[in-house]
Amino acid sequence: MVEKERLEKLTGLLQKSIVVIDGAMGTSIQNLDLSEEDFGGQQYEGCNEYLNLINPDCIKEIHRSYIEAGANIIETNSFGSTPIVLSEYGLGAMAYEISLSASKLARETAAEYATDGKMVFVAGSIGPTTKAISVTGGITWDELSENYYVQAKGLVDGGSDLLLIETSQDTLNVKAALVAIDKLSEELGYEIPTAVQCTIETMGTMLGGQDIEAFYVSLEHRNLLWIGLNCATGPEFMRDHVRTLASISKFPVSLVPNAGLPDEDGKYNEDPDSLADIIREYCQYGWINLVGGCCGTVSEHIGKLSSVVDTINPRKITGRQVTAIAGIDSFIVDEDTRPVIVGERTNVLGSRRFKRLVAEGKWDEMAEIGRAQVRGGAQILDVCLQDSDRDEISDLNIFLEALT
Repeated sequence: MVEKERLEKLTGLLQKSIVVIDGAMGTSIQNLDLSEEDFGGQQYEGCNEYLNLINPDCIKEIHRSYIEAGANIIETNSFGSTPIVLSEYGLGAMAYEISLSASKLARETAAEYATDGKMVFVAGSIGPTTKAISVTGGITWDELSENYYVQAKGLVDGGSDLLLIETSQDTLNVKAALVAIDKLSEELGYEIPTAVQCTIETMGTMLGGQDIEAFYVSLEHRNLLWIGLNCATGPEFMRDHVRTLASISKFPVSLVPNAGLPDEDGKYNEDPDSLADIIREYCQYGWINLVGGCCGTVSEHIGKLSSVVDTINPRKITGRQVTAIAGIDSFIVDEDTRPVIVGERTNVLGSRRFKRLVAEGKWDEMAEIGRAQVRGGAQILDVCLQDSDRDEISDLNIFLEALT
């Protein structure tokens, strides 16, 4: 159960200082040079999450290294602890147990450092899984949301102070995770604190196609503890994205970059000083509320980050007052964009031809009606497949997939 007192202390900390998140769990595990036996056998080698059960001491040591370096928040070793990911190792049925253990280990380690002057918080790490609804396919919304539910329940039951949906590459995955967390919140009788971080690739968007503004607009109606960026690149490539996010977000903003881009050997070469120097600049600009490290970062990176942000004030949270919507791109409705053109022909009540095509199941022709309206200048499409004689939900799912 999330403790109200701890959450209040975390939100208070976010208001008065730049909060430091830990560094990469995967990199730290890799640096241990563990054997097959350490992973529990050849069939489990590389399954970092299984270490929570069979080699918990090494996970605790990693947590300790980051806390001692100055991290205010440590992440659980649960990035891939959903059934769908663990099934690759034959461990899908143990997803709840592994997530629970990950959370307990982090919480126990955090408790070792609890003093009157400091409290270490635990973020339950929720990765993107190996499936993305709009990128890879191969999974339904309900299946993915159920996977996230199992993971989230284990993390909350184990004592995580919040859930962090991170390294997000597809906004539909994020929303499936949020729906799972909503379900769990309703069952528990309180709202589970949740933060979200996306990954912007070098081409300037997530793999799902959205840029940082469209991603934010898609989620700004939620009550998030923070929103930010992690992974993908080093901090220099994140400059424009974090500046944009800082200018529009009503939530605290996090920046958790890799230690640079990996070289041809897969090594990350951004040292602690260079990483910290760039992030310090962003903090001095007033863009940042939380900092941390992703792939390639270790305790030395976090130690340096902790020291450079210690005397810098956090970003002032203001947000913006606009009407904005988003698909792949964001669209702001204001004086410069009016009049806004809404295409009404993908509505059975607005087009007799469209209604006939629905009855005939000609989805591609229906989608072409939508595309024609966009080519004609429509910024928004009104989609309605209301028909009491048909399976409206099924029709809507099929058509939206064809349309998008």
